[in-house]
Amino acid sequence: MQPNTANFDPLIDVPPARYVVGIDLGTTNSAVTYIDTAELPWKIRVLLISQWVSASETESLDTLPSFYYQPIAGTTSFDFCVGAYARDETARTSGRGIASAKSWLCHSAVDRLAALLPWHGMDDVQRLSPVEVSAAFLSHIRSTWDQQFPGQPLADQDVVLTLPASFDEVARELTVAAAALAGLSRVVLIEEPQAAFYAWVYKHDSNWDSQVAVGQKILVCDIGGGTSDFTLIRVRKNSGETIAPNKSNSLSESAQRIQFHRVAVGNHLILGGDNLDLAIAKFLEQKLTDGGKLEPYQWDVLVGSSRTIKEQLLSDDGVDSITLNLPGRGSKLIGGSLQTKVQRQEIRELVLTGFLPIVDLFDQPALLQSGFQEFGLPYANDAAITRYLAHFLTTHATAGEVAEDLSTKSSPGELSNRRSLMAQARPEVILFNGGFFASNVLRETVIRQISQWFRTPEEPNWEPTVLENDRLDLAVARGAAYFGMVRRNQGVKIAATLARSYYIGIGGDPPQAICIMPGSAESGQSFALENRTFKLTISQPVEFTLYVSSIRLADQPGHILNVDPEQLTALPPIRTVLKTKSRNEKRELSVQLRIGLTELGTLDLSCHELDTDRAWKLQFDVRSTTQTDRSEHVGTGEAEEVLDESLWNECQLVIASVFGDTQDEGSNSNQPSSGQPFDPKTLITRLSAVVGINRNQWPLSLLRRIWQSLIEMESGRRRSPQHEARWLNLLGFSLRPGYGVALDDWRVTETWRNVSGKQIHAGPNIRQESLILWRRLAGGLSRGQQMALAEPWLAALRGLERQLLGKSTKGMALSLRREESVEVWRLLGSLELIHVAQKRELGELILNLKEKPKMSKARDAMVWALGRLGQRRPVYGPLNTVLPPDNIGHWIASFLGQSSSHPLEQLAIVQMARRTDDRYRDIDNASRQSVMNWLERQQASTHLIDLVGQVGKFDEEEQGRVFGEVLPPGLRLE
Repeated sequence: MQPNTANFDPLIDVPPARYVVGIDLGTTNSAVTYIDTAELPWKIRVLLISQWVSASETESLDTLPSFYYQPIAGTTSFDFCVGAYARDETARTSGRGIASAKSWLCHSAVDRLAALLPWHGMDDVQRLSPVEVSAAFLSHIRSTWDQQFPGQPLADQDVVLTLPASFDEVARELTVAAAALAGLSRVVLIEEPQAAFYAWVYKHDSNWDSQVAVGQKILVCDIGGGTSDFTLIRVRKNSGETIAPNKSNSLSESAQRIQFHRVAVGNHLILGGDNLDLAIAKFLEQKLTDGGKLEPYQWDVLVGSSRTIKEQLLSDDGVDSITLNLPGRGSKLIGGSLQTKVQRQEIRELVLTGFLPIVDLFDQPALLQSGFQEFGLPYANDAAITRYLAHFLTTHATAGEVAEDLSTKSSPGELSNRRSLMAQARPEVILFNGGFFASNVLRETVIRQISQWFRTPEEPNWEPTVLENDRLDLAVARGAAYFGMVRRNQGVKIAATLARSYYIGIGGDPPQAICIMPGSAESGQSFALENRTFKLTISQPVEFTLYVSSIRLADQPGHILNVDPEQLTALPPIRTVLKTKSRNEKRELSVQLRIGLTELGTLDLSCHELDTDRAWKLQFDVRSTTQTDRSEHVGTGEAEEVLDESLWNECQLVIASVFGDTQDEGSNSNQPSSGQPFDPKTLITRLSAVVGINRNQWPLSLLRRIWQSLIEMESGRRRSPQHEARWLNLLGFSLRPGYGVALDDWRVTETWRNVSGKQIHAGPNIRQESLILWRRLAGGLSRGQQMALAEPWLAALRGLERQLLGKSTKGMALSLRREESVEVWRLLGSLELIHVAQKRELGELILNLKEKPKMSKARDAMVWALGRLGQRRPVYGPLNTVLPPDNIGHWIASFLGQSSSHPLEQLAIVQMARRTDDRYRDIDNASRQSVMNWLERQQASTHLIDLVGQVGKFDEEEQGRVFGEVLPPGLRLE
């Protein structure tokens, strides 16, 4: 049979694929459904996915648990597996399995393209990035499909992939990247709550129109393993668009009169089943240890066990109690085991009190940081799902509201403001989705809470209508396949708008923004800001500050408003450099912006020059969000102080008197009478005299302008070794710490291009100034750049160690003298993005050498570097660059054996021992107490001792010592 080719034009279209495939790439479970369009009427079928269920047995199941497991080499016939066996082994072992990869795709505090999973895995386990793990699930699905349909490979079918409605642009792009890595380059995305609603329409094909009515608001409450997703759908009169049938041959007359509009989505919340597992594990840990803490390997097993306990005790037909046995390790496998009995009622109370408490409709989610640090994921600050739901409903009370939506509501004019908002916020209908709601008790608790919020004296017994969906684990995949047919104009369509408005900052006091994309936009729409012209400079970096709002959905393109942080959320800015065929073209252009919404739900922006056909496409600068070697603009220092232009002009002349063209500057009063450049040694003193303050107090706005002038006068460093040394020194000083101001990533890139491997003059002074420059800019360097800096110096230090220990150095390049190693140690200590193994090696080198008499001049630098290498909280790097506490125990012990110390040693040991409340980073309690006792004996400051005993932050002076010198005003490391 041939595929259904409705609306297919063979002259202009590619023949549609025979199969439409829906893939739910879930946090805990994934599922696949498909439609054979050659079958009439078409039906949605479930793909059975073959997977390992034990070390020697495979089975085909209708879901694929989203777990990745690497067994010990030689114990199985496979190197890794995904699915049921991976899930079970991840729960039984520590450091070999990967869970919740989907949650890591939206974790901006780590490099999501870096190989960091399993989080704190065993040494022999291969690390993967969240994108690679997601691709592994999709690759397995693709392999399964291709085996079952050898003549119709999955890569050639219409694949619809689901993702949370609240995923931002970055997470969406990473999901697409994972699909491409799995060989699925043709995918369409759909939001999971919409897919769940499509599944309900499909299931109730014959009577869905009798269960909803025009004017109603439908709440889709989707809580899965990793996220809580809220979506609002309005039921409206059909605007005249013909609705094609789905399974049956015709739709009822009433169905033809109804149209669904998705009008609001909630903010992204990493809050779901994983949080329940953690909460249960925390509760059980207290029972097992009498208020203490388990070892990390035991905690991993406990979290896996908690997942099983949750499912068994919260299910409707679950047991009343479970006995938990937590095994010991090694020789203490029996004697070291822990046991406790877990009651059904205590787990229910824990979950209901912590996650579904009864709250007021106008309560706000708490802003305190989540206590769940064990997985390294940025879990929602408040565990109370009901508070987030209340906030969502009141925030979007009028979302998409038009006249017919009010037809079934009381007149707001007859009510108080509070009751008016309650009337507008009330959802008449609810659709539950996600594994969280597999438990009736959780579903009924939410219904009871919503009923309580919206009951009135006139309707004391009101409660929402609940739409039934069977097989919550398959609903999203079914809806995805259904949406694939909707795209072929078959089925009932949800008119899904963007549900977020986007803005670009345009300056002003107070700051203002202009709407570039309204929340009512749909995929494929484009807009042009024809009444707004922007001035852009060719061949220079430009930046657009972006904002998003899920509240102001009625703003239209071109609408200008003041930036209100309560309504607009800042996004990573758009940064770009407009290039032309002529590299020397540098002039200001007048351009207009054009904006389009892609099928992937991301924005395309382009600059179009007036009166020409030249255009430049702008890209979101998502590098700082997807890669930790790119730091987003997090500083406020540029707002601290802005130098008067007349003073800046004088500063520029002073710089030009040293590095500028003497022929152009010879007549200037800042030039010596001889016409020769000023001595570079006096440059800092002269600049400080012009500005009137010490150089450590120069504002960031001045520092970055000094950097710009130095880059423009780069040729001036060629005059002498003294000129190059001063140029390098001031260049690094003016750009430290390599981030904190908009466009610093571009500045660091330009610095690397001009300096790396391009020293003009030879000599130890030039080499030392280069080391200082890169140490100052380390926070802005990419991982590749840091590795390029580290590897040759690490090799030189290996040779130095062998020499000092009296070992043979034959074949080793010894280009590093002891007295020159000071800045090398400091540079290597500041490179937080190098491999953990290299950090370990550097730490061991320091321990072996720091007490050698011949290294006495470098000892302070080595101690400083050891503190940075072993720190528990990075200055700028991601958490996956932190050394495990087991690696630094003997580093700490080397200090504790000293009877006296100086402040630098005290700071180093605090960096290695400070408390984070993350068991994977914190040292054990006995070691912590030893460190605190030692610090007290050394008469260290109370604040340093407190940082070891409780979570806290370095003060301004301590931050400067950690960084290695005074930070620019307005910047903080934490």
